[in-house]
Amino acid sequence: MTERDEALLTRARALEQAIGEIGTTLDETATCRELAAFLARHLHGAVTVDLLDEPGTPPRRAASTAPPPPGASAAGAAVSGASVAGPAAAGSPAGGPAVRASRAGSGAARVSVVPPDAPGVAVPLAVHDEAPLGTVIVTRHGPGLSVDEVALLGQAARLAARHIGHARRLAATEDTALHLQRALVAEPGRPHPNLEIAGGYLPAGPRALVGGDWFETVRLHFGRSLLVVGDVMGHGLDAAVDMNAYRTALREVAATDLPPHRVLRHLDSVVAQDDARRPATCLLVRVDPTRGTATFASAGHLPPAVFGPDGSAGLVDLPVGPPLGTGLGGYEPTTRPLAPGETLLIFTDGLVERRGEDIDLSLARLAALRLPAGSGPEQVVEEVLHRLDAHHAEDDVAVLAARVRSRPTA
Repeated sequence: MTERDEALLTRARALEQAIGEIGTTLDETATCRELAAFLARHLHGAVTVDLLDEPGTPPRRAASTAPPPPGASAAGAAVSGASVAGPAAAGSPAGGPAVRASRAGSGAARVSVVPPDAPGVAVPLAVHDEAPLGTVIVTRHGPGLSVDEVALLGQAARLAARHIGHARRLAATEDTALHLQRALVAEPGRPHPNLEIAGGYLPAGPRALVGGDWFETVRLHFGRSLLVVGDVMGHGLDAAVDMNAYRTALREVAATDLPPHRVLRHLDSVVAQDDARRPATCLLVRVDPTRGTATFASAGHLPPAVFGPDGSAGLVDLPVGPPLGTGLGGYEPTTRPLAPGETLLIFTDGLVERRGEDIDLSLARLAALRLPAGSGPEQVVEEVLHRLDAHHAEDDVAVLAARVRSRPTA
């Protein structure tokens, strides 16, 4: 094997290691640190990675390694990151002329020698013709980088840029979905003034794709209100779009003042005609404050809970029909009293479900809660989310609490 063949084989092995070591997470700063550590180990020099967070803003130092002592290996070089924004320093101890790589019009890397007052090899953190995400600079004592080492530097930088680009596009998609979801659930319809309500929505973690959870209130005739909670199967923008379609259709059907089980039957029939629409679970509750009753109908949804004036909880036993979108129908109503001081809680499964746990145990945990006596809708929502650790749930959580407003005595 010739010396050139050995050099190419060495570079190929290094690139294979780079694929396994760079971009192991969706965190762009972590990717920059992985890149710096890899280059420090293979190029035996000091490495800095300057990242552009927004176009037109100064770069920030995302990762750097200390220069190894002359003659020492950089295999154990420590990698650090800085969060201070501002122009990143490009200089380092003098060690001879520097080589910088820039973009030619065709997108290929062009290497040129720069004066020794800014020594080092700098390549853009970019993928071919895409706009650079930052700069990678390598400096070292002694001889400059060889052609193969410069090539390895450029290829590792492109690999890191590819991962950072993917992470940013995913973050943008998640952000769009999250804003859409929050816009849809933040302002439910207004119930009649004779009903106190409070709601809450929690996405499943800071980077999780948003699902199709929602809650809603619809004002009906004769002082009644329809409370709704639903969950479209799946996550992401598609689920959020389907959720909006369900919510819009439900408002239109509910405006006809049909009883809850017939609302579900009509909605199921409409949705079943669209093969592209995802199935969804849904729970409807029509509250009649004048009569002091609540009528329930469930399409594959978990049962609601009722908290008494003393803070004790109980689950409402009701028949459960198939999820919406199956076209099977078969929904039945259940009516029970809703006494003064009682607070009704409807929710999606993310509130109670835990991985590897039977759903009956999950619901029993909710039913075992004892809240402060006299808790109203807002306090019920806050206490339940806190006590069931919903902020760390594995799925999205939507909750809606309601209580008949007390009438002033004459």
